[in-house]
Amino acid sequence: MTTFSRRTFLKGTGATLGALAITSVAPVGAAANSKQGMAVLTAGRWGAMLVEVKEGKIVASRNALPQTVENSLQTTAADQVHTKARVKYPMVRKGYLANPTQPDGQRGNDEFVRVSWEQALKLIHEQHSRIRTKYGAESVFAGSYGWRSSGVLHKAQTLLQRYMSMAGGYSGHLGDYSTGAAQVIMPHVMGSMEVYEQQTTYPIIMEHSNVVVMWGINPLNTLKIAWSSTDGAGLEFFNQLKASKKTIIAIDPMRSETIDFFGDQAQWIAPHPNTDVAMMLGIAHTLVTKKQHDQAFLDKYTTGYDKFEQYLLGTSDGVAKSSAWAEAICGVPAKQLDTLAEIFSKNRTMLMAGWGIQRQQYGEQRHWMLVTLAAMLGQIGLPGGGFGLSYHYSNGGNPTRDAGVLPAIAAEISGGSSAGNDWAASGAKKSFPLARIVEALENPGGSYQHNGKSDTFPEIKMIWWAGGANFTHHQDTNRLIRAWQKPELIVISEPYWTAAAKHADIVLPITTSFERNDLTMTGDYSNQHLIPMKQVVEPQFESRNDFDVFADLAELLKAGGRAVYTENKGEMEWLADFYKEAQKSGRQNRVTMPNFSQFWQQNKLIEMKPNAQNAKFVRHNAYRENPVLNPLGTPSGKIEIYSRTIEGYKLSDCPPHPTWLAPTEWVGSAKEGELQLMTAHAAHRLHSQLNYAKLRDLYAIADREPIWIHPDDAKARGIAQGDLVRAYNARGQVLVGALVTDGIKSGSVCIHEGAWPDLDRASGICKNGCCNVLTADIPTSQLANGCAANSSLVKIEKYKGAPLPLTAFTPPVGA
Repeated sequence: MTTFSRRTFLKGTGATLGALAITSVAPVGAAANSKQGMAVLTAGRWGAMLVEVKEGKIVASRNALPQTVENSLQTTAADQVHTKARVKYPMVRKGYLANPTQPDGQRGNDEFVRVSWEQALKLIHEQHSRIRTKYGAESVFAGSYGWRSSGVLHKAQTLLQRYMSMAGGYSGHLGDYSTGAAQVIMPHVMGSMEVYEQQTTYPIIMEHSNVVVMWGINPLNTLKIAWSSTDGAGLEFFNQLKASKKTIIAIDPMRSETIDFFGDQAQWIAPHPNTDVAMMLGIAHTLVTKKQHDQAFLDKYTTGYDKFEQYLLGTSDGVAKSSAWAEAICGVPAKQLDTLAEIFSKNRTMLMAGWGIQRQQYGEQRHWMLVTLAAMLGQIGLPGGGFGLSYHYSNGGNPTRDAGVLPAIAAEISGGSSAGNDWAASGAKKSFPLARIVEALENPGGSYQHNGKSDTFPEIKMIWWAGGANFTHHQDTNRLIRAWQKPELIVISEPYWTAAAKHADIVLPITTSFERNDLTMTGDYSNQHLIPMKQVVEPQFESRNDFDVFADLAELLKAGGRAVYTENKGEMEWLADFYKEAQKSGRQNRVTMPNFSQFWQQNKLIEMKPNAQNAKFVRHNAYRENPVLNPLGTPSGKIEIYSRTIEGYKLSDCPPHPTWLAPTEWVGSAKEGELQLMTAHAAHRLHSQLNYAKLRDLYAIADREPIWIHPDDAKARGIAQGDLVRAYNARGQVLVGALVTDGIKSGSVCIHEGAWPDLDRASGICKNGCCNVLTADIPTSQLANGCAANSSLVKIEKYKGAPLPLTAFTPPVGA
C-alpha cells in the first residue's frame, strides 16, 4: 500500500516485451500409483484426487496431478466423510412429527426425532401432495441453489427439480449470489454474460501483456475450486506470471493471499471498499484530459461514449470526476491515479476483475465502468489487452481442449423416458431473483422489478433445499430466520447438520461424493480431463444418494414413477451411457478413449488433446477484426457505454451509463466508530463447505472466525491480536477472533464468508462469526437484484464476557 512512481511501475515492463509464449500451462495426466501404494482416483470441486482407505475409512487424500502451488482443499476427504457433523439418519423435527399440519415449536429451536426412510418419505409425500393440491405448483420452491458436489449424475439440484417436474412443476430462481449484478448488466453492455465465459488465454497473456491488473481478484484462493472440477491450470499460470517479471498491479482493500504470493513482484493499491467506480472514473478523467484515451476505438466500436464523457468531465452535472475528486472518495492519491492512467495507456494492459466488487449496492456499475475504462484504452480484442471477468474462476484462461465431453442428467424428462410414460415435463412455473428469497417469503404476491420487467413473488408454502446451504450464503441471517418460519414444510437433503438443516422440518441424510460413483470433467472452459469419481467407501450410517431418494418419491407420486424417473437405469448404467456420449464427441475430435469397462477399471483419468488454435484465443478479437460481420449481442451491435434500453427502464438506482452512486452504508457515511465490513472468500474452504474440517486450525482465532482489523483501528478500541471481539450492528452480532494486520485498509474490517451460523439462544450472538448475521439484505438495484453483501457497516469492541461454547458443528438434540 506504499506510494509508487511511474519508474517503480515500469521497472519490470521492459523485461516482458519479449515474454516467452507458452503452449500449455497445464500439468500432464497422472495414474493412481504412488509410494503409498494404490489409491482410489476420484474428484471434487478442488480437482482430481487420490484417496487412500484403510479398514473402510478414508485416511488420506491428495492431488492426482503434478502441481507447483499447493491446494489445501484436496487433503480433506477424510474430514468430509468422517465428521461429527454428519446427518446419520432420517430426522424429523419433534413438533412437526407430532402434528404436520399444525406443528408445535419453532424451527431452529426444536429437538429432532429419528425415523425410518419409509416414514420420512411417506411423510414428505403426504404433506407435499397436500400443499401442492391446496396452493398449486408455484407454492413449492425447489430452486435449490449452491455449490453441490461435483458430478454429472448425482447433481442434487437437478435431481430435485427432475422429481418436482414429474410432480407438476415448482417455483425456481433467477441468477446467483456470485455474479447477480454482473450477469444482468453485461449483456446490456457487451451482448454476453462475460463472467462465465472463456477468457483470452494464458499463453496469450504471457506473450503479449505488459501490465496485468488484478482488480479485486484473489486467484490463489478462488482457483482452488471450479464449478465442475478444477483442472489446476490457473494456479500454475499465476505462478508463471509471478516469475515473468511483468508489471503486476493488485487493486484490493486487502492484502490477499494472491498479493502475498506475488510479494515484491506486485504493486498493491488499497482503495476504500465500495469505491471502485469512483477510482476508475478518476483514471478515466485523466485519460481524457491528457488525451491518452483511444478516441478512434470509441468511435468505431462503442455507442454512447459522448454522453458518458459529458458526465465524466462534469458538463452534465457540474462535477468533474477528476483524480482529485476520486481521491476524496476512494482514498487513493490523485498522483497514483494519474500514474495508472499513463501506465495503462502506454502498455498492453489486461484488466482482470473479480466478482466481489459487484456484490455491493449498485454493483451493476462496477463492471460496466471497468468495460468503459478498457474501451477508453482501446485494447479490447487485442492479444493481451482489454478486460476479463473470470480469470479467478474455473481457470478461465486455460485453452479449450479437443475433448470427449460428458453430458449430464436433465431436470426434465423430455418427451418420454425410455421406460415409457405419459408424464408432462413441467419445470419451473415461476422464477424470481434468488437474492430476494427472503422478501418473497415476507411479501407473497408482492411486486418487484427485474431487468426491465415487472413480476410478483409466489406464495411459498414448501421449501426443499438440496445441494446447498442458504443459511450461510444469504444476507441478514436473523431476518432469514424470521421469514423461514412462514412455510408449512421445509425439507433439507444434506450430509451435514448445517444451520439450514437445523432449521428444517425433515432432514434426509445424503451421501458425500466419496460414497457413490460418478463422472466429471475438469475445467469449466478447458475440458482438460475426464475423471472417474469412484466410490471410495460405503455410505455412512443410513445415508443414501439423491438419485435413489427421488426415484422412491417418484414411485409414491404414481405407480411406475421410479421407472420414469430413472429411465430404467441404475447408477452405473447412467454413467456408461454418459461416457458413450463423450466417446462420440471424442471421436469427432480424434481423441482416443477406451471402452467404459476398461476406463473404469484402469483407475486413471483421460487427458484431452490440446488445440493449438484454441491456445491463441483472444476474447472479442472477431468483433474487433470485423464489427459488421461479428456484431456484439447488444441492440446496437456495439459496446454500449450508454444503454438506451436501460434508459427506457427509468430506474433510479441504475442510470443508463456508468455512474458513481454512493452506497447507503460505506466509509463515506460511517458514523463515529463504524467500520466498513468486507466478506471475502476464505482460503481454506469452499464458501461454507469444509468449515468443520481440520483446515479450520489454519485460520481460526480463539476457535472463531477471524476478523481482519487494521492496527490503527484495533488500537483505538483496545483490541490486541488474538482477542475475542464482538462485531455488531442493528441486524445482529457475532463473536470473532482478532487478526490485527496492516494487510487491510484502515477504516475497514473483513470477516470471510462461509462460517456456519451458530446463534446463542440467550444473547442472540453468533458464536462462530457468520458474517451474514451483519450484512444487509438489499438488492444491488432493481435491474439485477443481485447480492449486495459488501455494503454494510459494523462496530467492533473487545468481548468481555465468558467465552461461549462453539456448537456450530454439533448435531441438534435428538440427532
